[in-house]
Formats: sequence, C-alpha cells, structure tokens
Amino acid sequence: MKKKVLVSGGAGYIGSHVTVELIEAGYEVVVADNMSNCDMTGFEGVKKITGRDDIPFYQIDCCDYASVDRLFNECNIDAVIHFAAFKAVGESVAEPLMYYRNNLVSFINILEAAKSHGGCNVLFSSSATVYGEAEDLPVTEKTPRLPSTSPYGNTKQMCEDILRDVVFATSGFDGSDGQGAVKGIALRYFNPIGAHPSALIGELPRGVPNNLVPFITQTAIGKRECLSIFGKDYPTEDGTCLRDYIDIVDLAKAHVAAVSRMVECRMKDGYEIFNVGTGRPVSVYELVTAFEKVNGLKLNYKFVDRRPGDVMAIWADTTLANEELGWKAERSVEDTLAAAWAWEKHLAENL
Repeated sequence: MKKKVLVSGGAGYIGSHVTVELIEAGYEVVVADNMSNCDMTGFEGVKKITGRDDIPFYQIDCCDYASVDRLFNECNIDAVIHFAAFKAVGESVAEPLMYYRNNLVSFINILEAAKSHGGCNVLFSSSATVYGEAEDLPVTEKTPRLPSTSPYGNTKQMCEDILRDVVFATSGFDGSDGQGAVKGIALRYFNPIGAHPSALIGELPRGVPNNLVPFITQTAIGKRECLSIFGKDYPTEDGTCLRDYIDIVDLAKAHVAAVSRMVECRMKDGYEIFNVGTGRPVSVYELVTAFEKVNGLKLNYKFVDRRPGDVMAIWADTTLANEELGWKAERSVEDTLAAAWAWEKHLAENL
C-alpha cells in the first residue's frame, strides 16, 4: 500500500513542487492550505503536471486544531511535511505577533494531531535563518544556532526545538516506541528559487514580492518599474549579500528523500537535521546579472538601504544530506533562472 503524506501549505510555492515530486515518487498526497498566501494556480498546475485530478485538498487553517484533527480522522497519514507558515523576514520584523501566533500554533496543532492519532513522521520546513550571523562559513548542522535577526528566524528555531522535544517525549528510538510516537526531520534550507521546468508552477507572490527572483522576473516583464537591491555596502566582493540559491525542484527532491528515510525506518535518531543547499555562495548582484545574461534581458535596478533582518552571508555545507539522504543539488543557476523567466512569461500569457 502506498504511503500517504500530508503537505500542509501544499498549494504554495514550495509545497506545490514537493507535491509533484512526492506523487512522481509513488506517494499518495493530501494537500491542506488556508490560501492566505496563494490562490489555486499552484494546485491546478500540480494536477496538470501529474495528470491527477483526484488529489485530496482541504482548505483549512492549521491554527484551528479542530480542522487539523478532523483531517487526521479522515485520512490515514503516514508522514506530514509542514509548510504552513508566514515567511517574510522584513514583515516579521514589523509584525512579530502575527508571525509568532501563526507559525507556532499551526505547527503545535500538527504535532498534537500526529501524537493523538497514533504517531506520525513529521518533516519540518526549517531555514538557514536559524544560524543567524554565523561566524564560520559554510555552516554545518553542528554550527551553533545564534540569536536570529528576525521574528521569522525565531519561529524556525522554536519549531525545531518543539519538534525535538515532542520526539524525545514520545519516542525513545530504542525499538520501544509507544502509542503516539513522533519522529522528526528538520530540513534547514537556504534560498529556494526558480520554477518547475514545465512552467506550470512557480513562485506567485501576492502583492509586492518579498523574495528576490520574483521581483527580478516581475521587473523584467514590466509589472514592476524597478528592482531594489538591498544594501551595497556589505563587506563582500561586490558589496551585496551572499546567499546559497537552491533550485526549487532540487529542494523538492530533498523532501522526498527525507520522507523516504522516515517511512522506510532508516533514521539513525528520532530527530535529525539536514542542511539543504548547493554549497555555493552567490551574491545578490551576481544573481541579477546572471538573470540578464541567461535570458538576454536588461533589468532596471537600483541599490537601496539594507533591509532589516538580513544577514550578510550564509551558505551551506551539504555533506550530511549528500551522504545520509543520498541527495545532491543538480540544477545550475542558469537553468534555474531560465525556468523562473519561463514561469513569469507563462503567467503573463495565462492569467
């Protein structure tokens, strides 16, 4: 019998790509989303890519425990991948209570339901923000977590700790797991960019984009007059921030590898952490100019003041994920940026 995976926040950018890869890997998928940060474009694209019109969809808010509990009652869930969270660093600095309430309560409800329905494997969508301003680069999973520069980063650290504690409380991981045992993996991923090669799903922000690449593509197609690059006075080669940009399909495949590790009982501990990135630092300015070169375009951009909450530089050591998950990022930045532009053009032609 196929294993069933609940993808909370599954209609969004990352969730839709993960849903595609899970289905193509042979899993049954249940999608839950409150649609607060997306519309049905991504979910409809998933159905087209997979040829599946029967993917169960629950429009629920994971902050409402009764709705989460009802979903677990109706579906025999083997694993959960939790994406249902707000994710904009700058917005979290301006609206910390909104971020703490949504990101913590939704995850606690998922864990409570997992525990009360006999136990479950839980994959948490964490972030490189937990490392803060790391002193040594690249960061490994053993790099100390530093105080976050944003409430968004704080919620990621808190959720990691909550998952670790629930795993410890429900499972000794010694072969004597009791009723309600939860096992967990936190994937700390870096900067997802790009779109599916089919151009049927991709990043579709509401309002002004918070992430760089959709701002680039919207500027290129004329939706935005000018691209703002936040900060040109960082102590880096070109003065802009350094990031580890990972292709969204590569990232989605890492989630499939992690779920397989859980449901096939290959974990070495009840709670595990993996960095998911490329291991290659790329500056913001480099990414902008690479987009211009790959797609034969000239962007209108300007440098503005630094953005609150941004760290200067962060990139991953992915050795552990490469060895333990059998996963490695494969797509080039050039292919990723070409896919992002193809997605933006698809939107212009079809929406």
